[in-house]
Amino acid sequence: PGRVAELLGEIIRETAKAGGNVVIPTFAIERAQDLMFHLSRLVRVKAIPPVPVYLDSPMAREVTQAFERHDGFLDEEARKLFASEEHPFRFPGLVIVRTPEESKAINTVRVPAVIMAGSGMCTGGRIKHHLAHNITRPESTILFVGYQARETLGRQILEKAAQVRLLGKTFPVKARVAKINGFSAHADRKALG
Repeated sequence: PGRVAELLGEIIRETAKAGGNVVIPTFAIERAQDLMFHLSRLVRVKAIPPVPVYLDSPMAREVTQAFERHDGFLDEEARKLFASEEHPFRFPGLVIVRTPEESKAINTVRVPAVIMAGSGMCTGGRIKHHLAHNITRPESTILFVGYQARETLGRQILEKAAQVRLLGKTFPVKARVAKINGFSAHADRKALG
């Protein structure tokens, strides 16, 4: 996990310095919460600049709230973290997007930001609009943290297609494309045990 946070911090720092956004296609269940955990730590130790971090996924918002409401299912370490000043789902700069209007407004913000939105493979959802506003920007980074199935828009971008079709239009892919392995949606045997 240390290496994952290190890479995430590095990508955010480089992209923010260039003046771009880090756009992360995010799976709503577990992956979004994993990202928030790492981002909250990076923010608190000032390993990344103070940029807005948007969680733009109605489903991820609901799942995040469920984690908070049902903390009895968490292990002792996680419960202590939730009760502390270092709550992983509440940190400076975090904006949990609620409405479609708030989602659209993200793309009018002119400061570097981290934008997490569904769907994880870019097949639908709010991520498509954020991609449309960032994929042609060399200063922005499209960051994948999950598996991209064949024939999906996510896989096309990951495999460095010169251009992609998005929202009925063709866009040249000019943004930096990055992938971080190590965000696992499946617990290993030990964690399940």
